[in-house]
Amino acid sequence: MIIAKLAYKSLLNRRASVLLTLFTIAISVMLLLSIERVRIDAKSSFSNTISGTDLIVGARTGDIQLLLSSVFRIGHTNNGVSWKSYEYITSQRGVKWSIPISLGDSHKGQAVLGTTLDYFSHYRFAKKQNLTFNKGHPFAAINEVVLGSEVANKLGYKLNDSIVISHGMGNTSFHHHDDNPFKVVGILNPTGTPVDKTLHIPLAAIDLIHGGKASLEHEHEHEHEHEHEHDEHNNLVGHPKQITAFLMGFNSPLYTLQIRRNINQYKPEALLGIMPTVTLKELWEMLAIVEKILLLFSAVVVLVSLLGMLTTLLANLSQRRRELAILRSVGARPWHLFTLISIESLLTTLLGCLVGSALYYLVIFSAGGYLQSHAGISVNITMLSYYELGLIGVIMAAGFIIGLIPATRAYFYSLSDGMSIKA
Repeated sequence: MIIAKLAYKSLLNRRASVLLTLFTIAISVMLLLSIERVRIDAKSSFSNTISGTDLIVGARTGDIQLLLSSVFRIGHTNNGVSWKSYEYITSQRGVKWSIPISLGDSHKGQAVLGTTLDYFSHYRFAKKQNLTFNKGHPFAAINEVVLGSEVANKLGYKLNDSIVISHGMGNTSFHHHDDNPFKVVGILNPTGTPVDKTLHIPLAAIDLIHGGKASLEHEHEHEHEHEHEHDEHNNLVGHPKQITAFLMGFNSPLYTLQIRRNINQYKPEALLGIMPTVTLKELWEMLAIVEKILLLFSAVVVLVSLLGMLTTLLANLSQRRRELAILRSVGARPWHLFTLISIESLLTTLLGCLVGSALYYLVIFSAGGYLQSHAGISVNITMLSYYELGLIGVIMAAGFIIGLIPATRAYFYSLSDGMSIKA
């Protein structure tokens, strides 16, 4: 206890250099815990880009290619799904809901998705969260569009603005549908998923702007003239020849496996049914190098901070040789000096870990909303896990071992070496 008290007072006496070392360790602990939390939650959020969907059905390509094109709007499929097949499959027993989607158009580099009102009712993201509106409401007419949050913010759109759709994905547009403008009626809240970068229009509008039929305004007037003869939902769906893909939910997992098998063996056309949760895990495994890079970066940060502490301790030790010699002269034994330096390094590491943990919670709390809305990473603010506590334990052990180096040197310093005056 006497040596521990002496070590504490010694740290206070050298508080400037100690605070610098402590701050370095705290920053490294904060970065390590933050990177580890982001790594874990990024994997979880990636897996929850689409949630609550049992099957995604599209033309027979590859599992990952279908997932990328239908959910992440990356790439495209050469073929689609006929509307006849869509109606047949979704009419099977056990199907709870379905969402047809049609891709292929864009607006200033942002994807345009044709769908039905079921999209806003059944699409889920993260931990089965519903799509919610920041402003406005779902489309109710064929010439209306609902914007993702990033589209609205990036392009500065607001309700009642007019938008022109272009044919072609990404920044490559082959034709602008100037004769068929859309009116903004809704803006979704941020989800951190590709939904934020998407413009949503009625499925029937996709068919009309490509089919060379009447303009959207004319069709809209036509709807009002026959509003008692047609259901409004059907007017928004239309009679498309084919769609890009469709999402399905079932009453029971047993139906999922059964209908998936039937889809993959479907004879009228080559179709593929994938389970998004399984395919997302396969895709993440392909991106495992990202995890390894993050872990390597964390390890390097901690190593640099510990080497910095070692450098500081050795530099201070050279300046404290006379102090240690005086301690020897008043009766301190070599193992007293060894214990003193070891305790000082251990206390510095402990305080650095405590401050770093506090900074970690501060950063996670402050950046949680930004990561959710801009990077799609839903960060969970929880108590440190056993794994994270284990990481801190490793840092503590490493700090103690690092402290043994200057402690060993102090052990072998002789009284005459400390008291001698060198030129």
